[in-house]
Amino acid sequence: MACVFVQIRCQPGKTYAVADAIYEREIASELYSTSGDYDLLMKLYIPNGEDTGRFINDNLLDIDGIDRSLTTLTFQAF
Repeated sequence: MACVFVQIRCQPGKTYAVADAIYEREIASELYSTSGDYDLLMKLYIPNGEDTGRFINDNLLDIDGIDRSLTTLTFQAF
């Protein structure tokens, strides 16, 4: 499984609703509220053989209240 971090910017007043929707879908390994340009930071694992972009698009980005996302891929370096 590939570990991926997704930062999520929500529409004003929608952060809690977005977080609840993410938890309902059971795709997040961890989910944090953050300060700065993005409202939420999500850690998730993409199953082997799955296309990362399609997985995120199909399972996350259709949630009402999400304005923007930033995905960071991780690599086993050590």
